[in-house]
Amino acid sequence: MNTYEPPIFEYSAPGKIGVALPELDVPEAALPEELLRDDEMDGLPELTEVEVVRHFTRISQRNYCIDTGPYMLGSCTMKANPKIHEEMARLPGFAFIHPLQDEELAQGALQLMYGLQQLLGEISGFSHVSLQPAAGAQGELTGILVFRAYHLERGDTERVEVLVPDSAHGTNPATAAMAGLRVVEVKTDRRGNVDLDDLKSKLGPRTAGLMLTNPNTLGLFDEHVQEVSRLVHEAGGLMYGDGANFNAILGIVKPGAIGFDLMHYNLHKTFTTPHGGGGPGAGPVGCTDELAPYLPGPVVVKQGERYALHMPEKSIGRVKSFYGNFGMFVRAYTYIRMLGAQGLREVSEIAVLNANYLRVKLQDIYPVAYDRTCMHEVVLKGQIKDAPGIRTLDIAKRLIDYGFHPPTIYFPLTVPEAMMIEPTETETKRNLDLFIAAMRRIAQEAREQPELLREAPTRAPVRRLDEVRAARQPILSYHREAIQALRGDKADPDDVLIRPLGV
Repeated sequence: MNTYEPPIFEYSAPGKIGVALPELDVPEAALPEELLRDDEMDGLPELTEVEVVRHFTRISQRNYCIDTGPYMLGSCTMKANPKIHEEMARLPGFAFIHPLQDEELAQGALQLMYGLQQLLGEISGFSHVSLQPAAGAQGELTGILVFRAYHLERGDTERVEVLVPDSAHGTNPATAAMAGLRVVEVKTDRRGNVDLDDLKSKLGPRTAGLMLTNPNTLGLFDEHVQEVSRLVHEAGGLMYGDGANFNAILGIVKPGAIGFDLMHYNLHKTFTTPHGGGGPGAGPVGCTDELAPYLPGPVVVKQGERYALHMPEKSIGRVKSFYGNFGMFVRAYTYIRMLGAQGLREVSEIAVLNANYLRVKLQDIYPVAYDRTCMHEVVLKGQIKDAPGIRTLDIAKRLIDYGFHPPTIYFPLTVPEAMMIEPTETETKRNLDLFIAAMRRIAQEAREQPELLREAPTRAPVRRLDEVRAARQPILSYHREAIQALRGDKADPDDVLIRPLGV
């Protein structure tokens, strides 16, 4: 039932005590003037401990997460986080290590980092790895900065263009622009590959490189990837591999063996470290011998029986304080070592099988974007026959009523009414069948009771919101006046729009 529940600030009342501090047992000291506020503070809420605990517990119970159900966000690869990884990351020697410790007192941690570098390199076909970048997007920026440094050192100052397919992640063109380079878009052909003729027309002496996700964001393995690589290299450019979809090819294809010069790994998308709000990110990069001197450092090297930190001789410098997000390294290392080579291959095989199962079972109702075997994710269109007024957004919202987190929608931008569905390898056939049944039932509702979809979700704590207004006029902190304006001064306790903090 959608009943009004005040945000936590509205529980506040003068005199409530959440915690009692002991009497001061040290001399009182005045704060320096520069640390004092110039204006009066609009008081913090006064609450009891139980009110605070209940508030955040209620919020957590309403939050959909990978531990409560399938999370088929295409391109995001929302993988389950095995709990043993948390146990390993909490081992005292890992959890309480300090980045300022002397190398001699951190040999265990350095050994793990060195081992992870070696494993990531072996899996991807690259001889050098830096663990520094703190996210996939930062790994991208690192890679393009390495490309730029490589070209500049060779005197190739005219190489200022980065080619990016029209189906790429938005971070690709943003990365190239942040590195001070010009973005040149490359078209997709009718099979979902890089259009070779369009690529050839845009290659030249100004080409710094091509950023390619393979499998791409259409969920397809580029059938001409080696030819693409050859053409780029012949033009003097370099091949950047966006590792976002690496989960589809573990133990099957090594990017370094098919022409890529550098790629980043999303440890959350492929190696099960927490994703998004669940923890800090990690986006290591691997590269060829030719680019290794430019990698960010420090990297870990082995000197006899000792592990040491080393800064590559022509390094672009640090991209992260200290040595990267170490807790994520522990989790990813645990995952790789527990599964082994065969286990990693099976991860990809099952992920691809699951996606194709959904494709085959749904494509008679939801048109498939490209009619060929997909990889780890399938892109369908929310265009239901005999239901012209229903859009992808309506389908996604109705899925919430059936207990499923909606897939990624309206991406890739090149596919009209796109629904990008990625089940990952851990979803059972039963769960996939339940999802398929929900999708088929929604298609039936779209024809017979379209108003159900337009009003969805009907069973969620928050009903359908004005998403355009939320994007353009966000309320990022609590202000009673702003909330009242949002409500329109309504007093109806069942009005679901009066949940400003999503509680």
